[in-house]
Amino acid sequence: MRLSTFLLAAGLSTLVHAAPTHKKRANKLQFFGVNESGPEFGTGDLPGVYGTDYTWPILSTYDTFIAQGMNTFRVNILMERLTPSGLTGGFDAAYLGNLTQQVDYITNAGAYAIICPHNYGRFNGDIITSTDNFQTWWENVATVYKANSLVIFDTNNEYHDMAGSLVASLNQAAINGIRKAGATSQYITAEGNAYTGAWTWTTAVGTDGETNAVTMGALTDSSDKLIYQMHQYLDSDGSGTSETCVNSTIGSERLKAATTWLRSNNKQGPVGEYAGAVNSVCEAAVEDMLSYIDANNDVWTGALWWAAGPWWGTYIFSIEPTDGPAYSTFAPLIEAYE
Repeated sequence: MRLSTFLLAAGLSTLVHAAPTHKKRANKLQFFGVNESGPEFGTGDLPGVYGTDYTWPILSTYDTFIAQGMNTFRVNILMERLTPSGLTGGFDAAYLGNLTQQVDYITNAGAYAIICPHNYGRFNGDIITSTDNFQTWWENVATVYKANSLVIFDTNNEYHDMAGSLVASLNQAAINGIRKAGATSQYITAEGNAYTGAWTWTTAVGTDGETNAVTMGALTDSSDKLIYQMHQYLDSDGSGTSETCVNSTIGSERLKAATTWLRSNNKQGPVGEYAGAVNSVCEAAVEDMLSYIDANNDVWTGALWWAAGPWWGTYIFSIEPTDGPAYSTFAPLIEAYE
């Protein structure tokens, strides 16, 4: 999710709509769940103060989601808070401790915990250009969690406005660092340039003129557990900042080119972020997209709603139990595809 969403969250209105009843699907997707936000909030003040600038998800909310059938939680953090002295620096003990508490709670319940640096390919506002330092950062993080096979490492959230070749190189560096640490049993999700949008995977170009379709297919993983994470929103510009969805079939329409790329390149991956507002068009569009993912589960391995978290307030996409504006409508819809 783009940073502007955080600024818009408090001001966007919500619509009341009755929650529909949905039939449970026969196919079970491998990764199905929700993004958890809070540790990446307050990006204007770094590293920030816990409880003032950022927070952590409430542990009991995982129980609620797991009881509904979810099995994957993408915990969004900031690199600057985890290693405040730099990419190759030591950990902030308190921030690492809170992250580990979240990871352990999730995985002890038998679910996957995705560790996602919500950094857009940047550190302290500057594009990360040192693949060596990026590899070191990931090697250090993976060392902490290398014994936990239910951890998934997400290289970085939504690289954008960068050279496509650099994005691919950073992804490869992350993969190399994670495996070098001895974390060989975990999945890794690579994200692409242009906000890793599924609908622009084959068309949007980086500052070097290259698309994700050209640069990302050659990534290698010695453990053969690399999957490709794409995001897809349903508003006119695909940013996920509007409560208006283009039409009821925009979800499936926007996934088709990426589906072809995944299949032709023998790749798989989840839709790591998606959402819709509480209105009839968006509800139909979300269901259409989930149906499409379900029907193409040879390449799409799951989907994660954006987002839950204790500080969203009236944010239109919040699925925080049980008073998030989207919770009562979309939790039952999502559950039908788990």
